[in-house]
Amino acid sequence: MPDRRSRVLDAGGRGLVRRVLPLLDRRLTASVQPFTQAAQMRPELDSRRWAWTHYGFFVADLPEPYRYVNTMTLIGTTGTVIFDNGVVAAADARDNTTVFSSTAAGNHHHYRAYDARNECRFAADGSSLRWGEDLQVHADHPRYRVRGSYGTFGVELEFDAAEQVSYFVKTPIYDHFSLLAPYSGTLEDGTARIPVSGIGTVEYARCISPQALTSRPLPAAARLPVDFFTYQIIVLPDGTQLLLTDVRASGASACRLAQVRSTDRPAVVHTDTHFAVLEYGEPEVDPMGRAMRVPRRFRWTIRDRDREIGSITGTVDAPLRFGHGRGYSGAYSYDGSWCGNHVKGSAYLEWVDCERRDRP
Repeated sequence: MPDRRSRVLDAGGRGLVRRVLPLLDRRLTASVQPFTQAAQMRPELDSRRWAWTHYGFFVADLPEPYRYVNTMTLIGTTGTVIFDNGVVAAADARDNTTVFSSTAAGNHHHYRAYDARNECRFAADGSSLRWGEDLQVHADHPRYRVRGSYGTFGVELEFDAAEQVSYFVKTPIYDHFSLLAPYSGTLEDGTARIPVSGIGTVEYARCISPQALTSRPLPAAARLPVDFFTYQIIVLPDGTQLLLTDVRASGASACRLAQVRSTDRPAVVHTDTHFAVLEYGEPEVDPMGRAMRVPRRFRWTIRDRDREIGSITGTVDAPLRFGHGRGYSGAYSYDGSWCGNHVKGSAYLEWVDCERRDRP
């Protein structure tokens, strides 16, 4: 049974998400305005205000058998249920940093923790970021160059960020956004170099957390009770990019949005969004032996007032790769309707489910 401390944090988490954060969050208004925060995108390694930062570069529209490539980094330790997985390479948890990258093909999977002080080089302004010999990022907004060399595969991509930005959270204590970003470059698979191009995303986040107060990883019972997370990217046949997000804390919804954007018109945010798992697959077991339920089939329904804009059913049909915090990333095939048109294709999935089954 959960202990009393966990139940107190559950109750506090629900209250924070349901009553306090909505008063502070400006994500909806900021998501329909041009992006102006490039100077904010710093690693904050020496900050004891910002406990962690995140840089991410995501492509959801690669050809078979690759389907997607993700470059997911965390600098610092989050102090949350869903993202702290116990993989720590630094003596001070605040100096821990991780890189997660994968595709749907073969053994294309890299996940590793680094000591940011001894194994990485981060320019204070975020213009140059390096994780050992594995990953290099050069940023000169709006251009971002990403080079990853992971042994079994590699990527060399250039992203040109557009002004369309989608905020998942925008508060004084947590800022998390995604920029629409056309990309081009190559994917390295053994001796082959495959040219790729399309519509991707550039992400950044920074957050305050109790973890900033201590060098030791917070115990599980003291972590912020964000316990369910799915984030999905679909590039529709007409080039429109659809971001689908469902985040929960202690059973309360923290973010459930459908964000729609393209290079030739302003972004749109839909809040009347429903997500349901239709069928679960066999649980995934991580390297530490922890089991997690994962979806096989699910459905998104997006409405605008009394009109259904989209209904999309996804079927997970690619390997799930461990390393998105406690959870996984992979690809799925989707089929459904969008704005009256039939749509189908392949999409990108992130999934972390740490919700307690005994919660009312």
